[in-house]
Amino acid sequence: MIKCNIMIVGVGGQGTLLASRILGKLASDKNLDCKLSEVHGMAQRGGSVVTFVKMGEKIHSPIIDEGEADIILSFEKLEAVRYINYLKKGGTVIVNTQQIYPMPVITGKCPYPTDILSEIENTCKVIKLDALKIAEEIKNPKSVNVVMIGKLAKTMDISFEDIKKAVESTVPQKTLEGNLEALKRGYNL
Repeated sequence: MIKCNIMIVGVGGQGTLLASRILGKLASDKNLDCKLSEVHGMAQRGGSVVTFVKMGEKIHSPIIDEGEADIILSFEKLEAVRYINYLKKGGTVIVNTQQIYPMPVITGKCPYPTDILSEIENTCKVIKLDALKIAEEIKNPKSVNVVMIGKLAKTMDISFEDIKKAVESTVPQKTLEGNLEALKRGYNL
């Protein structure tokens, strides 16, 4: 892992910010320069949340421009499609298949789009997983973000021990056991 631009997208409350901090800790442990940029948006109202994670030998800016993301880690499938223009050619999207309805769907103004991932599957590598189901199986539904980090680490050929160390240093101690199980499940997919 010499240089990697990762865009984490989701909905407020899904733990995108914690996920970015785990990756920041991983980069620090590997003596890589790392810059994080958090765009909160309407996070407290279930709106779109975007976090940029850039790591490498020397990083000058925390912002990822359109066409520069090596990986989009999407905690909700509509968010993957919303930000696909940031993915570089040959990039990878890792997407949680969970649906979280935006306000226009909740109010009945429009339906949730069907088969939206097929729109991007012909243009890039898409890895789909039901991270919510995995988190619920271990009775820790708030650990979707760590399940996703586990899958990301495996996809990037990061050792389990390295990503485990970053999780141990970042998540609250009272949630550590459940988060380590979530990490293991995501990593072993």
